[in-house]
Amino acid sequence: MILAKWYDDIVVGETMTSRGRTITEGDIVNWCTLTGDMFMLHTDAHYAAKTRFGQRIAPGLLVHAFATGLGVPADGEAIVANYGTDKLRFVAPVFIGDTIRLQATVAAKEDRDAHSGLVVLQWNALNQNGRLVMSSELKCLQARRRKAAVA
Repeated sequence: MILAKWYDDIVVGETMTSRGRTITEGDIVNWCTLTGDMFMLHTDAHYAAKTRFGQRIAPGLLVHAFATGLGVPADGEAIVANYGTDKLRFVAPVFIGDTIRLQATVAAKEDRDAHSGLVVLQWNALNQNGRLVMSSELKCLQARRRKAAVA
């Protein structure tokens, strides 16, 4: 897992693909309840059946959150902070029963100071058919294993 590594050990271009996570009806119901996002396309099966999707779809931010859970280690000692997400796009629907995987690629690194650096990741979620369903750019501040000389 990329974010389990210290800034010094991360290499631009390295890629990882996570395990899968199947989206369930319970996931959607719980997400909508917790967030207050009761949009009909997520919560009303009869309404959703009449839309272009033909069924309920998972909220995009749920997909993003679950993808993040697939790529951020619970015990990541080198992670200093989530620096933000840019270019977030939900490019295809995620249905109940779909399984998503995170595909992360190190796009860039930027030295910050003697203690840390910024890692930019292309952060994509793919469904069980390999179809891109979400794309984004995640920025994460990572600690250095060893103190760097400051120029």
